[in-house]
Amino acid sequence: MSAALLGWLAFGALVVGMLALDLGLGQRTDRAMPVRVALRWSLLWVLVAVLFGVGVNARLGGQKALEYFTGYVVELSLSADNVFVFLMLFTYFRVSPQYRHKVLLWGILGALVMRGVFITVGVTLIQRFHMVFYLFGALLIASGVKMAMDRDIEVHPERNPVLRVARRLLPVTRDFVAGRFFTLEAGRRFATPLFIVLLVVETTDLVFAVDSIPAVLAITQDPFIVYTSNIFAILGLRAMFFALSGVMSLFHYLGAGLAAILILIGAKMLLIDVVEVPTALSLLVVALILAVSIAASIMWPPAVKSGGAAESGGEEQRG
Repeated sequence: MSAALLGWLAFGALVVGMLALDLGLGQRTDRAMPVRVALRWSLLWVLVAVLFGVGVNARLGGQKALEYFTGYVVELSLSADNVFVFLMLFTYFRVSPQYRHKVLLWGILGALVMRGVFITVGVTLIQRFHMVFYLFGALLIASGVKMAMDRDIEVHPERNPVLRVARRLLPVTRDFVAGRFFTLEAGRRFATPLFIVLLVVETTDLVFAVDSIPAVLAITQDPFIVYTSNIFAILGLRAMFFALSGVMSLFHYLGAGLAAILILIGAKMLLIDVVEVPTALSLLVVALILAVSIAASIMWPPAVKSGGAAESGGEEQRG
């Protein structure tokens, strides 16, 4: 059995086993995941990702392991920004906290498939058309500049084209129905607002993938390394959401750090034929930027707006 095939089999078995464990122990009932439990699951997902990287080092060598860990750190840092957006989406749609885990779980399962398609297409385009590398680089720089300029994140779900089409084509109940995506009323099947939220989360993840996947492709074009590092990062996103959603607003400089990472990786892609940046240096720079942005957020906390905290807490309770 080849090392590549063995790697894919080990990855698939590990993901299936972890998801089964998560479903069996992590969330047995419809209730919000406690912060303490979410922190434990977040640490467990990181530990699993690290151990898989150790296996990559043993089977494929140090260079592949370095590429894996760099891609994982980049994707994990970009995934942290998703927490802001998902929290805003849940608040906008008034999704009760005990149902959010279900939406995130199915959203992640959908991402496993969609990101696999994205990565396959991206790798194929780069291998056949070298100019695509420059297009990806320009896209990352543009995304980084936009992120740096738009300091206040705004979410407008009503502008989502998938949401508009779904509302036109699907009969939707007025209220949530006990955490169900579909229900029967008078013998007719209806979608619930929770299913609409799932569609918005899935399409939002596609938007995030436009940034994150080219960023990892700048590090390596090995489909196995790109996909595994990408997936291990988003698999822990559900636990990360419940662990950090209440405190993410404190890390107000994280957005600036993520913008800097996107711009630097985009510049690396544009200069690919001029200068070769070692993967170890990329990992060091990414880790340093994240550390500085988090430290700056702690040292210089955001100013508290009068009445802001109370309003935010009240809105969260209504959600």
